[in-house]
Amino acid sequence: MLSNRIVVVTGGSSGLGKAIALQAARKHATVVVLARNLKALRHVQAQASALSGHPAFAYAVDVSDPTSIDAMVQRLTTEVGTPDVLVNAAGFGRFQNALDTDFKVVQKMFATNVLGLMYLTQVIGRMMIDQHHGHIINVASMAGLMATPKSAVYAATKFAVVGFDNGLRLELKPFGVKVTTVNPGPINTNFFKVADATAYQRSVQAIALDPDRLAQRIVRAMGHAVREINAPRFMAIAAKGYTLMPHVGDWLAGGVFNRK
Repeated sequence: MLSNRIVVVTGGSSGLGKAIALQAARKHATVVVLARNLKALRHVQAQASALSGHPAFAYAVDVSDPTSIDAMVQRLTTEVGTPDVLVNAAGFGRFQNALDTDFKVVQKMFATNVLGLMYLTQVIGRMMIDQHHGHIINVASMAGLMATPKSAVYAATKFAVVGFDNGLRLELKPFGVKVTTVNPGPINTNFFKVADATAYQRSVQAIALDPDRLAQRIVRAMGHAVREINAPRFMAIAAKGYTLMPHVGDWLAGGVFNRK
């Protein structure tokens, strides 16, 4: 149970972030959802409050902007308190060949998927150290373990998150703060619409993850020393094989798993 625990979720207005927030609310957490779209957040806030039986909170924030993060954190700590769990689920992708991707899109993707995640983790992580407990859960991707064509830039952001977490996990362990990396494959959310990859979504429909089931697994891990959550299982196995046998991995990534 997450009673009396404050769970903060970025990207909480839709998709996996929303699913995580609502699953945490079902466990009676005090849920705080963050995103740019305040109107959408208000709907999630109302649902979370109804599920948990006590107030939930919603704050508009642009995670790619440190100033916006600072202003939000000030309100969060004043009105709610110090988070016990931080879930960084905000992020977006654009599936194009690396050399064809507008560099402004590259910069925005890194600012959102990597730099914003790192900055918010720094700010909240320091608070968790002070209270000698906490759990940071960062949503990366299977793309951060095994890149495929047309995902080079997106994969680079997720490789960065995986590397960041691997070091952060060791740094925070002595202070009682846990770090978990979530590496999902395709999920049935509006991510693919934003990524301009609806055809890809149709091609992987048979293996796409249900966001609610994945969210349940993530929420079950809260408060526990879980290093990684990798799904679906066959892609996790393929990612391990990619590391052990890179030439075979390139063949799989460029063929079997290349649906874009």
